[in-house]
Amino acid sequence: MEIATVTGGGGTKLHVREWGRRDAPPILFVHGWSQHHLAFRRQFESTLADAFRLVALDLRGHGMSEAPADVAAYSSRDLWADDIAAVIAQRGLQKPVIVAWSYGGYVVSNYLAKHGDGGVAGVNYAGWSVVVGEPEPRFVGPGFYDIHAGSISEDMPTAIAAMRRFVHNCLGGPIPPEDLETILAFKGMTPRFTRYALTQHPHVDYAPVLAKLKVPVLISHGTGETVALPSAAEYALKHCPSARLSWYEGAGHAPFLEDPARFNRELAAFVRDARGS
Repeated sequence: MEIATVTGGGGTKLHVREWGRRDAPPILFVHGWSQHHLAFRRQFESTLADAFRLVALDLRGHGMSEAPADVAAYSSRDLWADDIAAVIAQRGLQKPVIVAWSYGGYVVSNYLAKHGDGGVAGVNYAGWSVVVGEPEPRFVGPGFYDIHAGSISEDMPTAIAAMRRFVHNCLGGPIPPEDLETILAFKGMTPRFTRYALTQHPHVDYAPVLAKLKVPVLISHGTGETVALPSAAEYALKHCPSARLSWYEGAGHAPFLEDPARFNRELAAFVRDARGS
């Protein structure tokens, strides 16, 4: 495992970690709202590391990355786009496949909107709602909206209760206790301000971005989703000609945690197909 610091949009320092073979096809993992690179632990500690170069970052405001103190540092589409571009360029990733989970889907789609898809081989969207800042919720469900006010409360017991509930809202079934404990730990370390600032993103429908993609797209989505509703996956599929959809029966918001063996198998096949190898 290798640790690096990347200078992202606006000079923000981003924490990046790598596993696997440096000479292998790269996969870049991008986590979601109030998450951490450790969410993908079941990918890093799998046979994927024998065949691929696995790279993950902590998004700005999360984990060991720098946390700017102004809302504009989180609501700017350009800054998110530049963060992903910086990781790809500064780590020398040649045509990576990007795995974009939940809010990571917005981050990566901002990159694709600004920089195009010429620098990537494909995108695997997992549990993404496609539309952010909805004036009337269509694709984000009660698994998020019911906890949001509590999650940004200045009253710590209220915020803790909300985030505990959110962890369980993300899961369609039980996961190993070690994984659950790790998630609870890193969620508790995400600053309240970060959770608040990320939800100040202006309203954007990313369907036009999806419609322009030429690279292959894999949509991994649980049928038991209450955070990013299954209708979001169907909406993405409808608007992205290069996409295919893989349903995880009964899974919630994190199919890569709930069925890692299947997710890793499908991801490996998707990377090989996307790169023509």
